Amino acid sequence: MVDSSSSFYAYLSRLKWIKRWGLMRNSHEENVMEHSWDVAVIAHALALIKNRYFDGQVDANAIATAALYHDVTEVITGDLPTPIKYHSSAILGAYKQIEHQAEQKLLSILPTELIKDYQGLIDHEHLPIEQQQIIKAADKISAYLKCQAELKSGNAEFEVATKQLEKIVFGMEDQPEVLFFMQTFAPGCELTLDDLVK
Repeated sequence: MVDSSSSFYAYLSRLKWIKRWGLMRNSHEENVMEHSWDVAVIAHALALIKNRYFDGQVDANAIATAALYHDVTEVITGDLPTPIKYHSSAILGAYKQIEHQAEQKLLSILPTELIKDYQGLIDHEHLPIEQQQIIKAADKISAYLKCQAELKSGNAEFEVATKQLEKIVFGMEDQPEVLFFMQTFAPGCELTLDDLVK
């Protein structure tokens, strides 16, 4: 029996209005909803690669689902650009507190019987560490590919971000599935439509 109406999905539907890369000029604007789908697809692939090639035992479907929700709190907090978020430990600490409060707010508007089901998706403290690592890697890969696309369109605004993310992504030596993904799938992202359909 439904205990009351919920605004949970009304909140989620607003993720499409939250713009990413807010401090930078974008050739193509990206919103949190499309970014979340991108991260979920990449995280799913990373999990499958880990299991198939590197003796992993992770639940690829659970990881993909959690990845869909990895930035859901931004519907309340907005997207805080990385240079600001990591400008100081005080700002990062304050943002983590705000993010936690946003997680609790979103959980609180769910029907009571569903809270536990969503807790593992929305409250990052309930996510297994291995899942968090894969989603974080997927998030960085998604950001790197976005930067690459901006550079390809002639937008030099993303040069520094691209170099920083490249160092992070290719430095994930403890996650061989990341390098596998980058060697196997990333080069195709630079192709034009004509090249893809040849």
